[in-house]
Amino acid sequence: MGIFKTRKNKKFSYTPRYFNGGEEGNPFEIKHRFDEYRKTVGGNTNLKTKLINALDDLKHNQDKDANRRILIIVAILVLIFLFIIDFDLSIFFK
Repeated sequence: MGIFKTRKNKKFSYTPRYFNGGEEGNPFEIKHRFDEYRKTVGGNTNLKTKLINALDDLKHNQDKDANRRILIIVAILVLIFLFIIDFDLSIFFK
């Protein structure tokens, strides 16, 4: 009856009237402004490659204050999470 079938999207062969293919390229291409500077943006790769690219991008980042800020935010969020789940921090101290 079609309950489990998903509908296919319609495809149209639309070309803009006054577009001549200029120097900007395709006007319908959605692209982030920083994509050409990142290695982590791209095709679907496996988890190991994504992790290696993200760590390499973090190592070669020129803004050291931003790296430190990210680490501080992550540490605070981990401590808040441990407080929420009522984790006993006394196991790290005598």
